[in-house]
Amino acid sequence: MKNRFTLKSAMRVTFLAALCALSSITETLAQEEKQFNFSVALNSDQFFGFYPTFQGSYGFSEKTQFTFYGIHWGGGTAAAWGNWTEFGIGANFQAAEGLSINPQLGVLSGNLLSSGTRGPAIFGDGIVPNLTVNLLKEKIEGQFYYGYYAPIRDKAPSNGTTLAYTHYWLNLGFRASEFFSIGAHYEQLINSGGSNVETSTDVYQWLGPYVQFAKPGGGPFARFSFGTDLVEGNDSFFKLTTGFSF
Repeated sequence: MKNRFTLKSAMRVTFLAALCALSSITETLAQEEKQFNFSVALNSDQFFGFYPTFQGSYGFSEKTQFTFYGIHWGGGTAAAWGNWTEFGIGANFQAAEGLSINPQLGVLSGNLLSSGTRGPAIFGDGIVPNLTVNLLKEKIEGQFYYGYYAPIRDKAPSNGTTLAYTHYWLNLGFRASEFFSIGAHYEQLINSGGSNVETSTDVYQWLGPYVQFAKPGGGPFARFSFGTDLVEGNDSFFKLTTGFSF
């Protein structure tokens, strides 16, 4: 009887320990899920063509997260830019309720910056120091982005040039509900330098409204922006984005 009682006791203790461990693992996984966020999007406009993107974050605290992102520029027009791709990391800081600031540094691969598309596709085509500021309130949403695309290698032929670009946008909208929002979008791309570029020139200046539909509480979303191009000789612009936030 003594041995049988000892065996049963050991089995009971083992079972309780397993339950405790399972509970601890489940709680840890739940905490990890809350700390980790990820979203993917499919984008299309008349300059960059079709380009999938992803972005993610892992929270170290309620106000600070490690961030990472990637852009598959080579999916559209950029296929002619040596399958141009961008990958970067950074940190996101909650500056106030509904306001976050996210500085990041990206690395490019391809040949757009290092040779003006006239050289080999390489890793280290350029770097992209960039900043994103997000605003999300009950009735207001907005985003500001600024990035400088700088060549770090010169692979241009003797009669060619490296290229640098400044890219930024600003949008601000009214959230009529969690499902629907409407606002205005302004975006500019500037050819701002290069080994044989004497003066900067505007590639485009887009200005117009946007409409967005999103699943309340997170998940799938879709946004359509359209309007005029303020650069002389250009006409209009359109940008379509659809994606999913996990």
